[in-house]
Amino acid sequence: MIRIKIIIWLVILMFLFLLLGLFNLEVIHGRKYREIGDRNCIRLLGQRGSRGKILDREGRVIADSRLSYDLMIVPQDSIQRDKIILRASRVLGKSVGDLKSAFKRGYVSSSMPVIVARNLELRQAIALDELRVDFSAIIVQPNPIRHYPNPKLTSHVLGYLGEIDHWRLTKLEDYGYKTKDVVGFGGVEEKYDYYLREEEGGMSFQVDHRGRFIRTLGFKPPSNGRDIQLTLDIKAQKIAEEAIGDRKGCVIIMDPYSAEIIALVSSPGFSEDDFLSQDNAAISRLLKDPNSPLINRAISSAYPIGSLFKVVVATAGLETKKINSNTSFLCQGSIMVGGQEFKCWNTHGPQNLIAAITHSCNVFFYKTGLLVGAQAIHDYALKLGLSRPTSFELPYEASGFIPSPLWRKINKFKNWFDGDTVNLSIGQGDVLITPLQVTRMMAIFANGGYLVTPCITKSIDGRDMLRYHKKPEKLNLKPNTINYIREGLKGVVNEPDGTGTILSGLGITVAGKTGTAQASPGQPHAWFSGFFPFKNPKFVICVFLEHGGPGYYSCVLAKQIIERMIREGLI
Repeated sequence: MIRIKIIIWLVILMFLFLLLGLFNLEVIHGRKYREIGDRNCIRLLGQRGSRGKILDREGRVIADSRLSYDLMIVPQDSIQRDKIILRASRVLGKSVGDLKSAFKRGYVSSSMPVIVARNLELRQAIALDELRVDFSAIIVQPNPIRHYPNPKLTSHVLGYLGEIDHWRLTKLEDYGYKTKDVVGFGGVEEKYDYYLREEEGGMSFQVDHRGRFIRTLGFKPPSNGRDIQLTLDIKAQKIAEEAIGDRKGCVIIMDPYSAEIIALVSSPGFSEDDFLSQDNAAISRLLKDPNSPLINRAISSAYPIGSLFKVVVATAGLETKKINSNTSFLCQGSIMVGGQEFKCWNTHGPQNLIAAITHSCNVFFYKTGLLVGAQAIHDYALKLGLSRPTSFELPYEASGFIPSPLWRKINKFKNWFDGDTVNLSIGQGDVLITPLQVTRMMAIFANGGYLVTPCITKSIDGRDMLRYHKKPEKLNLKPNTINYIREGLKGVVNEPDGTGTILSGLGITVAGKTGTAQASPGQPHAWFSGFFPFKNPKFVICVFLEHGGPGYYSCVLAKQIIERMIREGLI
């Protein structure tokens, strides 16, 4: 009897143990295991939407998406798979071996469809989709691809697309980015990637315990990215791009009041399509090219500025009252400072401020610089927007550099001498400026004394972004300072012996300043920056040619651009 009772209790305990186990599985952890089961029997096949369009100021398309198609095979039936590949090879004109190799490279699991051919034409997609009558394992999936109607024309403004890298993934993972996502690199594509990127949709389908496809469960359509309209005028952009050609340098055209960028070209450029097509050979050539085509010379590189810096010295001299409109210095071709001769490019005779700007007389600015002092020149350079980023929207903007006696003392452990001030007064020595900073500085004398912040985004998804743009900063320069310098800039172009006289006779009055900046080894850098029309300026322009020779050559290029803008009704 005792043995029977023991057996009965053991059986009861076993059943209690089983019941507790079932209670644990079904009640306590039921939801957890149900979710695991659902994940095991449900698969998701993603489908991308279209990236947002990028438009110019008039609504013309700069970047959009074109629809292409991918051929996918569900790898659950090897016999059906081989038949699909055979039939697909005839439609696509590809060998069976190539399609099988693509299948092997893309295989992940028996339940996940494998892409065996990308970027199919519409007629090929239709022909392959008809095969679904005989083969349930075939999928023809639409795939929007970025399309640039004018590759290279706006390459540095837009940037390019590529697979997300580890650095970006670690920073953007919390915003929904994941491995293998296509993201922007450089330009608008990077700056506004979050707005431009599409929201992925896709198809959910059921598989059995062996991962084999059973049926489709649902479909969520993808959402397109938001459209962005730029301040850029694609007509002006094309004029500037064709004018500069293959020469190294950049062209910037900007509204002096609103600071809207009308054109921004950096040369040499690159084709965004090389990155879209993942052409490794073309990408490798771009990376190894000694001309550095991937660098945006307009904002990401700083250069010696040469005589354009005389505008800063003139401003400092007038504002500190070290000179005035009647101040005159005799130019005999050179001056001696600290036992060293500093030359002018010509012998100009007596020069007042306006004549000195017109003729770009070094001697006048040597003497003005010595009167003003290096620290005051440095401070006014900063006031005019140099030696710091402009807060422009596009990424990777350089800051430039203006030396000062204090910087020399702290960083070089050297004293500052008069000879250093003389060099600084004509933009030589350690001075480094970006072309965008030059454009911004010239806008001060076009708009009557306001420091503006360049911008390139007009609207996002129809929402006006210019209303949020930083307001111009009034610099409180004396009216006479602006007027005298404006008259000097006008003389550069419109006086017979001005350094930019080639720009006269265009039908509109142009004002500006040339610059020839020594840059060894090789030819000097050629600069021209100015504004037009003179009385009511609509545009500020900066033309920079890297190792392009004397500033005259930048004037020639500026003339070609302005002439064509007039011809095409942009002015």
